[in-house]
Amino acid sequence: MTTVFNDPSQFADEMIAGFTSLHPELVEPVYGGVVRSTETPENKVAVVIGGGSGHYPAFAGWVGPGMADGAVVGNVFASPSTQQVYSVARAAQRGGGVFLSYGNYAGDVLNFDLAQERLRSEGIPTQTVTVTDDLTSASSDEAHKRRGTAGDLVVFKIAGAAAEAGYDLDAVTDVARRANARTFSFAVAFAGCTLPGAPEPLFTVPTGRMGVGMGVHGEPGISEEDVVTSRELAELLVNTVLEERPDGVDGRVLATVNGLGGTKYEELFVLWNDIRPLLEAAGTQLVAPQVGEFITSLDMAGLSLTLTWLDDELEQLWLAPAETPAFRIGGGLHAAQKTEHAASQTGARIFAVASAESQDAARTLLSYAERVAGALRESEDDLGKLDSVAGDGDHGRGMTKGSLAAVAALREAVTQGAGVASALADAGDAWGDKAGGTSGALWGAALRAAAGTLDDEVAPTADAVADAVQAGLDELLAFGKAHVGDKTMLDALVPFVESLRTRLDAGDGAADAWHVAAGVATQKAADTASLTPQIGRARPLAERSLGYADPGATSLALVVATVAAEAGE
Repeated sequence: MTTVFNDPSQFADEMIAGFTSLHPELVEPVYGGVVRSTETPENKVAVVIGGGSGHYPAFAGWVGPGMADGAVVGNVFASPSTQQVYSVARAAQRGGGVFLSYGNYAGDVLNFDLAQERLRSEGIPTQTVTVTDDLTSASSDEAHKRRGTAGDLVVFKIAGAAAEAGYDLDAVTDVARRANARTFSFAVAFAGCTLPGAPEPLFTVPTGRMGVGMGVHGEPGISEEDVVTSRELAELLVNTVLEERPDGVDGRVLATVNGLGGTKYEELFVLWNDIRPLLEAAGTQLVAPQVGEFITSLDMAGLSLTLTWLDDELEQLWLAPAETPAFRIGGGLHAAQKTEHAASQTGARIFAVASAESQDAARTLLSYAERVAGALRESEDDLGKLDSVAGDGDHGRGMTKGSLAAVAALREAVTQGAGVASALADAGDAWGDKAGGTSGALWGAALRAAAGTLDDEVAPTADAVADAVQAGLDELLAFGKAHVGDKTMLDALVPFVESLRTRLDAGDGAADAWHVAAGVATQKAADTASLTPQIGRARPLAERSLGYADPGATSLALVVATVAAEAGE
């Protein structure tokens, strides 16, 4: 299990501090992650990668000449926030645009997409390629839904080499897409991993068995089989991945055997000794194969095989020199140190002048938020257990961290005399920044959108509150790509918004209308127990969630019910 830590909530920050102090010749810290500390040419495309921590050397270990210009580092197994992605991208960009790449997980997609929109709105060209190499997470007909695993290494390296060679943003994007389309991975696990401070692993595998098809965030496999010999395991891995050999390839292949943290290098070498002859017998031409730990899962015992089918350009880019703390190939680039640091400091927050009525509304909002944060903290373990049924078990922790960050932001805003619109906007940014994961991105985006309908000059009316809630819902529908019935928070939020508007239109007061709508949300959240997830990380394990309510819908219902109780007192 993970045993070396202080405060589990500070694990990622302390890890980055130690990491950057060891490698100042290559990386330096900025808010949200790290960037290159070496000189970078003007107008070079900035390659920015990222995801949750707990996967070292992914992602910070791959920053340096010939590979990434920056890495965004979220909390353990949680996507980085929109603000973190934006911060690292701004620090890394040199005028040639920003290329974003990361594994295909719902929280990462939401936060990176929101950051991309913000960068584009500021005139910074930005493109994205999500890595979708994991065979077991979706069929070949729905390859765009597959999650990103050890294939991250290949796509990031090829994109980084292209950018280092002077490719423009469109060309970097095109070659990364081609690399991703030719990359396939398959994994097995022998034992689960344990989050820092957690009393038990995210999942367990019975002695003598192995989970087949697991992911890198602690997701259990889609089936269990008996542990076999290295030769038999090699046959399973090779035969499975070779089934998706693309048409038209000439046989050149990059093979990567990746250890997930708890499987020793010696074991990986034994396995490679059995994999290599199978690949050669299949007619492949091996190009610079890699064996080691590349994208790990804390202390998980397990491994994966990745095959990337190369062409002339992809082979050249893969073999191009790169020098990072954790990955080196070729002769090394030995770039000079920067003369100026990328990290920037922002001044104290300055709020627009607000009316006394709007300031009073901000204080009321703070009182609601304090009650909500308390309720979420009390329910943290229960929400985590719900999430662990078919997810990674971090929903309760994320909701607690997000709500506490929102409370802190609201207190600061109220102290500074902010109106309700500005205070809510800051709360949304803080929630999205600190919560991590899909729920953090969704709550942050929704609160920010709701704030955009309010005014610092007047106190919000009941109709204005309903409009704000509707704006938050509209934002989720635009970015979340989920619908009612998909077993998400929308299954509680949509009927809540509809009921709130219906009761207000019928003449109910704001408190009464909210109370009735909260009851509807609570019932609809409970009803999600009969549904199976259609999107997100839980989808490959959909059947396991039958009989259990969706954690996102449950926490949404808890939030609105807590507000109803506070408003009724």
